[in-house]
Amino acid sequence: MASGGLDPRVVETHSGVVFFYGDRAYKLKKPVDLGFLDFTTLEARGAVCRREVELNRRLAPDVYLGVSDVLDPDGEVCEHLVVMRRMPDDRRLTKLIEDGEDVTAHLDALAPMLAEFHAEAERGPAIDRAAGVDALAQRWADNTAEMRSFGGSVLDLDLVEEVDALASRYLSGRRPLFEQRVASGRARDGHGDLLADDVFCLADGPQVLDCLEFDDDLRYEDVLADVAFLAMDLERLGRADLAERFLAAYRGASGDEWPASLAHHHIAYRAQVRAKVTAIRAEQGDAGSVEPARALLRLSLDHLWSGRVRLILVGGAPGTGKSTLAAGLAETLGATVVRSDVVRKERAGIRPDESAADGFGQGLYDAESKAAVYREVVDRAAEAAGLGETVVLDAAWTSEVHREWARQVGVDTSTEVVEVRCVLDPDVAAVRMAERARRGGDPSDADAGVARALSAETDAWPEAIEVDTAAAPDDVVRTALGLIG
Repeated sequence: MASGGLDPRVVETHSGVVFFYGDRAYKLKKPVDLGFLDFTTLEARGAVCRREVELNRRLAPDVYLGVSDVLDPDGEVCEHLVVMRRMPDDRRLTKLIEDGEDVTAHLDALAPMLAEFHAEAERGPAIDRAAGVDALAQRWADNTAEMRSFGGSVLDLDLVEEVDALASRYLSGRRPLFEQRVASGRARDGHGDLLADDVFCLADGPQVLDCLEFDDDLRYEDVLADVAFLAMDLERLGRADLAERFLAAYRGASGDEWPASLAHHHIAYRAQVRAKVTAIRAEQGDAGSVEPARALLRLSLDHLWSGRVRLILVGGAPGTGKSTLAAGLAETLGATVVRSDVVRKERAGIRPDESAADGFGQGLYDAESKAAVYREVVDRAAEAAGLGETVVLDAAWTSEVHREWARQVGVDTSTEVVEVRCVLDPDVAAVRMAERARRGGDPSDADAGVARALSAETDAWPEAIEVDTAAAPDDVVRTALGLIG
Protein backbone atom coordinates (compact mmCIF):
# COMPACT_ATOMS: atom_id res chain seq x y z
CA MET A 1 0.00 0.00 0.00
CA ALA A 2 1.15 3.54 -0.65
CA SER A 3 2.61 5.27 2.38
CA GLY A 4 -0.25 6.71 4.37
CA GLY A 5 -2.82 5.62 1.74
CA LEU A 6 -6.04 3.68 2.17
CA ASP A 7 -5.56 0.89 -0.36
CA PRO A 8 -7.03 -2.51 0.60
CA ARG A 9 -4.46 -4.74 2.26
CA VAL A 10 -4.24 -8.02 4.18
CA VAL A 11 -1.68 -8.81 6.89
CA GLU A 12 -1.32 -12.27 8.44
CA THR A 13 0.21 -13.15 11.81
CA HIS A 14 0.65 -16.46 13.60
CA SER A 15 -2.77 -16.11 15.25
CA GLY A 16 -4.82 -13.77 13.09
CA VAL A 17 -5.50 -11.93 9.86
CA VAL A 18 -6.08 -8.19 9.57
CA PHE A 19 -8.04 -6.76 6.63
CA PHE A 20 -7.49 -3.07 5.88
CA TYR A 21 -10.23 -1.39 3.86
CA GLY A 22 -10.87 2.32 3.65
CA ASP A 23 -10.45 3.95 7.04
CA ARG A 24 -11.11 0.73 8.96
CA ALA A 25 -9.16 -2.35 9.98
CA TYR A 26 -10.90 -5.67 10.69
CA LYS A 27 -9.07 -8.30 12.71
CA LEU A 28 -9.98 -11.97 12.41
CA LYS A 29 -8.73 -14.62 14.85
CA LYS A 30 -7.43 -17.80 13.22
CA PRO A 31 -9.15 -21.01 14.42
CA VAL A 32 -5.84 -22.41 15.72
CA ASP A 33 -4.52 -24.08 18.86
CA LEU A 34 -0.88 -23.05 19.33
CA GLY A 35 -0.49 -24.41 22.84
CA PHE A 36 -0.26 -21.01 24.49
CA LEU A 37 -3.56 -19.93 22.89
CA ASP A 38 -6.63 -21.81 21.66
CA PHE A 39 -9.00 -20.08 19.22
CA THR A 40 -10.51 -23.26 17.78
CA THR A 41 -14.11 -22.51 18.78
CA LEU A 42 -16.31 -19.67 17.60
CA GLU A 43 -17.19 -18.92 21.21
CA ALA A 44 -13.52 -18.58 22.17
CA ARG A 45 -12.85 -16.27 19.23
CA GLY A 46 -15.80 -14.08 20.13
CA ALA A 47 -14.72 -13.83 23.76
CA VAL A 48 -11.14 -12.95 22.89
CA CYS A 49 -12.28 -10.30 20.38
CA ARG A 50 -14.40 -8.60 23.04
CA ARG A 51 -11.54 -8.84 25.53
CA GLU A 52 -9.16 -7.29 22.98
CA VAL A 53 -11.39 -4.25 22.55
CA GLU A 54 -11.84 -3.83 26.30
CA LEU A 55 -8.15 -4.02 27.11
CA ASN A 56 -6.84 -1.92 24.24
CA ARG A 57 -9.16 0.93 25.04
CA ARG A 58 -6.93 1.55 28.06
CA LEU A 59 -4.20 2.99 25.83
CA ALA A 60 -6.07 3.68 22.56
CA PRO A 61 -9.71 4.46 23.46
CA ASP A 62 -10.51 6.12 20.12
CA VAL A 63 -9.06 3.36 17.94
CA TYR A 64 -10.94 0.25 19.06
CA LEU A 65 -14.54 0.67 17.87
CA GLY A 66 -16.03 -2.69 18.85
CA VAL A 67 -16.74 -6.24 17.68
CA SER A 68 -18.79 -7.08 14.60
CA ASP A 69 -20.43 -10.40 13.83
CA VAL A 70 -20.04 -11.99 10.42
CA LEU A 71 -23.18 -13.79 9.21
CA ASP A 72 -23.37 -16.74 6.86
CA PRO A 73 -26.01 -16.94 4.06
CA ASP A 74 -28.51 -18.35 6.56
CA GLY A 75 -28.09 -15.37 8.87
CA GLU A 76 -26.13 -17.32 11.47
CA VAL A 77 -23.04 -15.86 13.12
CA CYS A 78 -20.03 -17.61 11.61
CA GLU A 79 -17.21 -15.34 12.75
CA HIS A 80 -16.30 -12.27 14.80
CA LEU A 81 -14.15 -9.30 13.84
CA VAL A 82 -12.45 -6.63 15.93
CA VAL A 83 -13.22 -3.32 14.23
CA MET A 84 -10.66 -0.52 14.50
CA ARG A 85 -9.92 2.85 13.07
CA ARG A 86 -7.14 2.48 10.54
CA MET A 87 -3.86 4.03 11.62
CA PRO A 88 -1.52 5.59 9.02
CA ASP A 89 1.11 3.02 8.07
CA ASP A 90 3.72 5.68 7.48
CA ARG A 91 3.51 6.70 11.16
CA ARG A 92 4.36 3.28 12.55
CA LEU A 93 7.41 3.46 14.80
CA THR A 94 8.95 0.61 12.81
CA LYS A 95 8.53 2.48 9.53
CA LEU A 96 9.94 5.71 10.92
CA ILE A 97 13.03 3.90 12.19
CA GLU A 98 13.52 2.03 8.93
CA ASP A 99 13.23 5.33 7.04
CA GLY A 100 15.91 6.89 9.24
CA GLU A 101 13.63 9.46 10.84
CA ASP A 102 14.59 10.88 14.22
CA VAL A 103 12.15 9.22 16.65
CA THR A 104 13.70 10.34 19.93
CA ALA A 105 10.93 12.86 20.63
CA HIS A 106 8.30 10.17 20.07
CA LEU A 107 10.03 7.78 22.47
CA ASP A 108 10.44 10.57 24.99
CA ALA A 109 6.67 11.13 24.81
CA LEU A 110 5.88 7.41 24.95
CA ALA A 111 7.89 6.75 28.12
CA PRO A 112 5.84 8.97 30.48
CA MET A 113 2.62 7.81 28.82
CA LEU A 114 3.51 4.21 29.70
CA ALA A 115 4.70 5.19 33.17
CA GLU A 116 1.31 6.81 33.84
CA PHE A 117 -0.48 3.78 32.37
CA HIS A 118 1.46 1.45 34.67
CA ALA A 119 0.89 3.66 37.71
CA GLU A 120 -2.88 3.39 37.20
CA ALA A 121 -2.94 -0.24 36.02
CA GLU A 122 -4.58 -2.96 38.05
CA ARG A 123 -2.74 -4.63 40.92
CA GLY A 124 -3.60 -7.62 43.06
CA PRO A 125 -2.50 -10.99 44.44
CA ALA A 126 -2.95 -12.81 41.12
CA ILE A 127 -0.85 -10.19 39.36
CA ASP A 128 1.81 -10.38 42.06
CA ARG A 129 2.03 -14.16 41.63
CA ALA A 130 2.26 -13.87 37.84
CA ALA A 131 5.13 -11.37 38.18
CA GLY A 132 7.00 -13.58 40.64
CA VAL A 133 10.06 -15.66 39.97
CA ASP A 134 8.23 -19.00 39.88
CA ALA A 135 5.70 -17.86 37.28
CA LEU A 136 8.40 -16.33 35.11
CA ALA A 137 10.48 -19.50 35.35
CA GLN A 138 7.47 -21.49 34.18
CA ARG A 139 6.94 -19.17 31.20
CA TRP A 140 10.59 -19.58 30.17
CA ALA A 141 10.22 -23.36 30.47
CA ASP A 142 6.95 -23.41 28.52
CA ASN A 143 8.51 -21.39 25.70
CA THR A 144 11.52 -23.70 25.61
CA ALA A 145 9.30 -26.78 25.46
CA GLU A 146 7.36 -25.32 22.52
CA MET A 147 10.56 -24.26 20.74
CA ARG A 148 12.11 -27.72 20.94
CA SER A 149 9.71 -28.82 18.21
CA PHE A 150 11.40 -26.31 15.88
CA GLY A 151 14.89 -27.66 16.61
CA GLY A 152 16.71 -28.50 13.40
CA SER A 153 14.05 -27.16 11.05
CA VAL A 154 14.03 -23.52 12.15
CA LEU A 155 16.03 -23.09 15.34
CA ASP A 156 19.37 -24.40 16.63
CA LEU A 157 18.34 -26.72 19.46
CA ASP A 158 21.66 -26.20 21.25
CA LEU A 159 20.95 -22.46 21.42
CA VAL A 160 17.42 -23.13 22.64
CA GLU A 161 18.85 -25.19 25.52
CA GLU A 162 21.63 -22.70 26.31
CA VAL A 163 19.10 -19.90 26.56
CA ASP A 164 16.98 -22.01 28.87
CA ALA A 165 19.94 -22.92 31.11
CA LEU A 166 21.13 -19.33 31.49
CA ALA A 167 17.64 -18.05 32.22
CA SER A 168 17.09 -20.75 34.82
CA ARG A 169 20.37 -19.97 36.55
CA TYR A 170 19.54 -16.29 36.79
CA LEU A 171 16.09 -16.88 38.21
CA SER A 172 17.16 -19.53 40.71
CA GLY A 173 19.44 -17.06 42.47
CA ARG A 174 17.40 -13.88 42.22
CA ARG A 175 14.30 -14.58 44.31
CA PRO A 176 15.01 -11.65 46.68
CA LEU A 177 15.09 -9.28 43.69
CA PHE A 178 11.73 -10.45 42.35
CA GLU A 179 10.17 -10.35 45.80
CA GLN A 180 11.46 -6.80 46.24
CA ARG A 181 9.99 -5.76 42.87
CA VAL A 182 6.58 -7.17 43.75
CA ALA A 183 6.63 -5.67 47.26
CA SER A 184 7.40 -2.23 45.81
CA GLY A 185 4.31 -2.36 43.59
CA ARG A 186 6.00 -3.01 40.26
CA ALA A 187 3.68 -5.90 39.34
CA ARG A 188 0.86 -4.60 37.13
CA ASP A 189 -1.63 -5.58 34.44
CA GLY A 190 0.43 -4.27 31.53
CA HIS A 191 0.31 -4.23 27.76
CA GLY A 192 2.10 -7.53 27.32
CA ASP A 193 3.10 -7.25 23.66
CA LEU A 194 4.68 -3.85 23.17
CA LEU A 195 6.17 -3.88 19.67
CA ALA A 196 7.37 -1.01 17.50
CA ASP A 197 4.99 -2.08 14.74
CA ASP A 198 2.03 -1.34 17.03
CA VAL A 199 3.17 2.11 18.14
CA PHE A 200 1.91 4.97 15.94
CA CYS A 201 3.65 8.32 16.28
CA LEU A 202 0.95 10.91 15.62
CA ALA A 203 0.88 14.68 15.89
CA ASP A 204 -1.18 14.55 19.09
CA GLY A 205 1.02 11.90 20.70
CA PRO A 206 1.70 8.18 20.44
CA GLN A 207 -1.02 5.58 20.04
CA VAL A 208 -0.26 2.09 21.35
CA LEU A 209 -2.29 -0.80 19.95
CA ASP A 210 -2.60 -4.57 20.08
CA CYS A 211 -1.99 -5.58 23.69
CA LEU A 212 -1.89 -9.24 24.67
CA GLU A 213 -5.52 -10.24 25.19
CA PHE A 214 -5.74 -14.05 25.16
CA ASP A 215 -4.12 -14.86 28.53
CA ASP A 216 -4.23 -12.49 31.49
CA ASP A 217 -1.32 -14.23 33.22
CA LEU A 218 0.97 -13.38 30.30
CA ARG A 219 0.03 -9.72 30.62
CA TYR A 220 0.47 -9.65 34.40
CA GLU A 221 4.11 -8.80 34.94
CA ASP A 222 6.76 -6.46 36.21
CA VAL A 223 6.44 -3.07 34.53
CA LEU A 224 10.08 -3.39 33.46
CA ALA A 225 9.20 -6.59 31.62
CA ASP A 226 6.46 -4.67 29.82
CA VAL A 227 8.69 -1.88 28.52
CA ALA A 228 11.52 -4.35 27.89
CA PHE A 229 9.43 -5.72 25.01
CA LEU A 230 9.79 -2.45 23.11
CA ALA A 231 13.46 -2.15 24.09
CA MET A 232 14.01 -5.61 22.60
CA ASP A 233 12.17 -4.66 19.42
CA LEU A 234 14.14 -1.45 18.99
CA GLU A 235 17.32 -3.47 19.29
CA ARG A 236 15.98 -6.00 16.77
CA LEU A 237 15.57 -3.07 14.38
CA GLY A 238 19.27 -2.27 14.83
CA ARG A 239 18.78 0.62 17.25
CA ALA A 240 20.22 -0.46 20.58
CA ASP A 241 20.85 3.23 21.25
CA LEU A 242 17.13 3.94 21.09
CA ALA A 243 16.40 0.98 23.37
CA GLU A 244 18.80 2.37 25.96
CA ARG A 245 17.35 5.86 25.64
CA PHE A 246 13.77 4.60 25.93
CA LEU A 247 14.50 2.61 29.11
CA ALA A 248 16.29 5.60 30.61
CA ALA A 249 13.32 7.85 29.78
CA TYR A 250 10.92 5.36 31.34
CA ARG A 251 13.11 5.10 34.44
CA GLY A 252 13.05 8.85 34.83
CA ALA A 253 9.31 9.15 34.24
CA SER A 254 8.38 6.30 36.56
CA GLY A 255 10.93 6.88 39.31
CA ASP A 256 11.79 3.19 39.06
CA GLU A 257 15.23 1.69 39.56
CA TRP A 258 16.52 -1.74 38.65
CA PRO A 259 19.84 -3.58 38.32
CA ALA A 260 21.16 -3.82 34.78
CA SER A 261 20.94 -7.62 34.99
CA LEU A 262 17.16 -7.46 35.38
CA ALA A 263 16.71 -5.36 32.25
CA HIS A 264 18.92 -7.79 30.34
CA HIS A 265 16.88 -10.71 31.63
CA HIS A 266 13.52 -9.25 30.63
CA ILE A 267 14.81 -8.21 27.20
CA ALA A 268 16.14 -11.75 26.74
CA TYR A 269 12.75 -13.20 27.70
CA ARG A 270 10.98 -10.95 25.20
CA ALA A 271 13.42 -11.98 22.49
CA GLN A 272 12.76 -15.64 23.29
CA VAL A 273 9.00 -15.06 23.05
CA ARG A 274 9.34 -13.38 19.67
CA ALA A 275 11.72 -16.09 18.47
CA LYS A 276 9.06 -18.66 19.31
CA VAL A 277 6.26 -16.72 17.61
CA THR A 278 8.39 -16.04 14.54
CA ALA A 279 9.35 -19.73 14.36
CA ILE A 280 5.66 -20.59 14.39
CA ARG A 281 5.17 -18.36 11.34
CA ALA A 282 8.07 -20.16 9.66
CA GLU A 283 6.46 -23.51 10.43
CA GLN A 284 3.21 -22.17 8.96
CA GLY A 285 5.01 -21.70 5.67
CA ASP A 286 6.50 -18.21 5.87
CA ALA A 287 10.08 -18.88 4.74
CA GLY A 288 11.01 -15.25 5.41
CA SER A 289 10.54 -15.83 9.14
CA VAL A 290 13.32 -18.42 9.50
CA GLU A 291 16.30 -16.08 9.79
CA PRO A 292 14.45 -13.50 11.95
CA ALA A 293 13.54 -16.30 14.38
CA ARG A 294 17.17 -17.35 14.60
CA ALA A 295 18.35 -13.76 15.05
CA LEU A 296 15.86 -13.24 17.89
CA LEU A 297 17.10 -16.36 19.66
CA ARG A 298 20.68 -15.10 19.36
CA LEU A 299 19.56 -11.74 20.76
CA SER A 300 18.06 -13.54 23.76
CA LEU A 301 21.31 -15.39 24.34
CA ASP A 302 23.38 -12.21 24.05
CA HIS A 303 21.34 -10.48 26.75
CA LEU A 304 21.45 -13.46 29.07
CA TRP A 305 25.25 -13.46 28.82
CA SER A 306 25.39 -9.70 29.37
CA GLY A 307 23.06 -10.04 32.36
CA ARG A 308 25.05 -12.72 34.16
CA VAL A 309 25.46 -12.00 37.86
CA ARG A 310 29.01 -12.64 39.03
CA LEU A 311 31.11 -12.49 42.16
CA ILE A 312 34.58 -11.32 41.21
CA LEU A 313 37.23 -11.84 43.87
CA VAL A 314 40.13 -9.44 43.39
CA GLY A 315 42.98 -10.31 45.70
CA GLY A 316 46.73 -10.12 46.10
CA ALA A 317 49.37 -8.68 48.36
CA PRO A 318 49.15 -5.05 49.58
CA GLY A 319 50.37 -2.52 47.06
CA THR A 320 49.67 -4.69 44.02
CA GLY A 321 46.84 -2.44 42.86
CA LYS A 322 43.93 -4.72 43.68
CA SER A 323 41.70 -1.86 44.87
CA THR A 324 42.44 0.13 41.73
CA LEU A 325 41.64 -2.87 39.57
CA ALA A 326 38.51 -3.68 41.59
CA ALA A 327 37.23 -0.13 41.15
CA GLY A 328 37.98 -0.19 37.44
CA LEU A 329 36.21 -3.49 36.93
CA ALA A 330 33.20 -2.30 38.88
CA GLU A 331 32.92 0.89 36.85
CA THR A 332 33.14 -1.00 33.57
CA LEU A 333 30.75 -3.76 34.58
CA GLY A 334 28.30 -1.61 36.53
CA ALA A 335 29.10 -3.68 39.59
CA THR A 336 29.06 -3.10 43.34
CA VAL A 337 32.38 -3.06 45.20
CA VAL A 338 32.74 -4.54 48.69
CA ARG A 339 36.18 -3.67 50.07
CA SER A 340 37.46 -5.44 53.16
CA ASP A 341 39.42 -2.39 54.34
CA VAL A 342 36.23 -0.31 54.37
CA VAL A 343 34.16 -3.05 56.03
CA ARG A 344 36.81 -3.38 58.75
CA LYS A 345 36.63 0.32 59.60
CA GLU A 346 32.84 0.37 59.49
CA ARG A 347 32.66 -2.54 61.93
CA ALA A 348 35.02 -0.69 64.26
CA GLY A 349 32.96 2.50 64.03
CA ILE A 350 35.78 4.60 62.61
CA ARG A 351 36.12 6.56 59.38
CA PRO A 352 37.52 4.66 56.38
CA ASP A 353 40.48 7.06 56.19
CA GLU A 354 41.24 6.82 59.93
CA SER A 355 44.30 4.75 60.72
CA ALA A 356 43.93 1.53 62.68
CA ALA A 357 47.51 0.39 62.10
CA ASP A 358 48.79 -2.11 64.64
CA GLY A 359 51.27 -4.94 64.82
CA PHE A 360 50.71 -7.67 62.25
CA GLY A 361 47.86 -9.95 63.36
CA GLN A 362 46.87 -7.62 66.21
CA GLY A 363 43.98 -5.25 66.97
CA LEU A 364 41.51 -5.03 64.09
CA TYR A 365 43.74 -7.46 62.22
CA ASP A 366 43.77 -10.36 64.67
CA ALA A 367 42.50 -13.72 63.48
CA GLU A 368 39.03 -13.37 64.99
CA SER A 369 38.49 -9.87 63.61
CA LYS A 370 39.84 -10.86 60.22
CA ALA A 371 37.41 -13.79 60.00
CA ALA A 372 34.51 -11.54 61.00
CA VAL A 373 35.42 -9.03 58.30
CA TYR A 374 35.57 -11.69 55.59
CA ARG A 375 32.27 -13.14 56.78
CA GLU A 376 30.68 -9.71 56.47
CA VAL A 377 32.21 -9.22 53.02
CA VAL A 378 30.70 -12.44 51.71
CA ASP A 379 27.36 -11.79 53.44
CA ARG A 380 27.11 -8.42 51.72
CA ALA A 381 28.03 -10.08 48.45
CA ALA A 382 25.28 -12.67 48.91
CA GLU A 383 22.68 -9.97 49.51
CA ALA A 384 23.78 -7.95 46.48
CA ALA A 385 23.90 -11.02 44.22
CA GLY A 386 20.40 -12.00 45.27
CA LEU A 387 19.28 -8.54 44.19
CA GLY A 388 20.83 -8.97 40.75
CA GLU A 389 24.07 -7.07 41.30
CA THR A 390 27.46 -8.25 40.10
CA VAL A 391 29.85 -7.76 43.03
CA VAL A 392 33.58 -7.14 43.07
CA LEU A 393 35.09 -8.33 46.37
CA ASP A 394 38.26 -6.38 47.10
CA ALA A 395 40.40 -8.10 49.73
CA ALA A 396 43.73 -9.87 50.07
CA TRP A 397 42.05 -13.31 49.94
CA THR A 398 45.09 -14.99 51.47
CA SER A 399 43.07 -17.76 53.15
CA GLU A 400 41.57 -20.69 51.26
CA VAL A 401 38.91 -20.88 53.97
CA HIS A 402 37.70 -17.37 53.22
CA ARG A 403 37.78 -17.98 49.48
CA GLU A 404 35.65 -21.06 50.00
CA TRP A 405 33.09 -18.91 51.82
CA ALA A 406 32.81 -16.76 48.71
CA ARG A 407 32.49 -19.81 46.46
CA GLN A 408 29.64 -21.06 48.64
CA VAL A 409 27.83 -17.77 48.10
CA GLY A 410 28.14 -18.49 44.39
CA VAL A 411 26.53 -21.88 44.89
CA ASP A 412 23.77 -20.52 47.14
CA THR A 413 22.88 -17.69 44.75
CA SER A 414 23.48 -19.52 41.45
CA THR A 415 26.15 -16.95 40.70
CA GLU A 416 29.36 -17.38 38.74
CA VAL A 417 32.49 -16.83 40.83
CA VAL A 418 35.60 -15.41 39.15
CA GLU A 419 38.88 -15.25 41.09
CA VAL A 420 41.63 -12.77 40.19
CA ARG A 421 45.01 -12.40 41.86
CA CYS A 422 47.03 -9.24 41.28
CA VAL A 423 50.78 -9.77 40.97
CA LEU A 424 53.53 -7.15 41.04
CA ASP A 425 57.23 -6.91 41.83
CA PRO A 426 57.44 -6.44 45.65
CA ASP A 427 59.80 -3.46 45.30
CA VAL A 428 57.31 -1.67 43.01
CA ALA A 429 54.49 -2.52 45.41
CA ALA A 430 56.51 -1.03 48.29
CA VAL A 431 56.95 2.21 46.38
CA ARG A 432 53.20 2.35 45.71
CA MET A 433 52.37 1.79 49.38
CA ALA A 434 54.76 4.53 50.42
CA GLU A 435 53.16 6.94 47.97
CA ARG A 436 49.71 5.93 49.20
CA ALA A 437 50.72 6.63 52.81
CA ARG A 438 52.12 10.00 51.81
CA ARG A 439 48.85 11.00 50.13
CA GLY A 440 46.72 9.72 53.00
CA GLY A 441 42.98 9.14 52.91
CA ASP A 442 43.08 5.46 51.90
CA PRO A 443 41.30 2.82 54.03
CA SER A 444 44.27 0.46 53.83
CA ASP A 445 46.68 0.40 56.76
CA ALA A 446 49.13 -2.04 55.15
CA ASP A 447 52.80 -1.23 54.69
CA ALA A 448 55.75 -3.16 53.28
CA GLY A 449 56.18 -5.10 56.52
CA VAL A 450 52.56 -6.22 56.51
CA ALA A 451 52.92 -7.19 52.84
CA ARG A 452 55.89 -9.42 53.60
CA ALA A 453 54.10 -11.07 56.51
CA LEU A 454 50.94 -11.65 54.50
CA SER A 455 52.87 -13.16 51.63
CA ALA A 456 54.47 -15.63 54.00
CA GLU A 457 51.08 -16.92 55.22
CA THR A 458 49.16 -16.84 51.92
CA ASP A 459 47.60 -20.16 50.95
CA ALA A 460 48.14 -21.44 47.42
CA TRP A 461 45.53 -20.07 45.03
CA PRO A 462 45.54 -22.22 41.89
CA GLU A 463 41.98 -21.20 40.91
CA ALA A 464 42.93 -17.56 40.44
CA ILE A 465 43.53 -15.80 37.15
CA GLU A 466 46.79 -13.88 37.59
CA VAL A 467 46.90 -10.29 36.37
CA ASP A 468 50.16 -8.35 36.20
CA THR A 469 49.36 -4.86 37.49
CA ALA A 470 52.57 -3.09 36.48
CA ALA A 471 50.93 -1.28 33.55
CA ALA A 472 48.70 1.79 33.65
CA PRO A 473 45.38 1.20 35.49
CA ASP A 474 43.19 1.40 32.35
CA ASP A 475 45.42 -1.11 30.58
CA VAL A 476 45.29 -3.45 33.58
CA VAL A 477 41.48 -3.28 33.62
CA ARG A 478 41.31 -4.10 29.90
CA THR A 479 43.67 -7.04 30.40
CA ALA A 480 41.63 -8.35 33.31
CA LEU A 481 38.38 -8.03 31.38
CA GLY A 482 39.87 -10.00 28.54
CA LEU A 483 40.95 -12.75 30.90
CA ILE A 484 37.72 -13.08 32.88
CA GLY A 485 35.42 -12.86 29.84
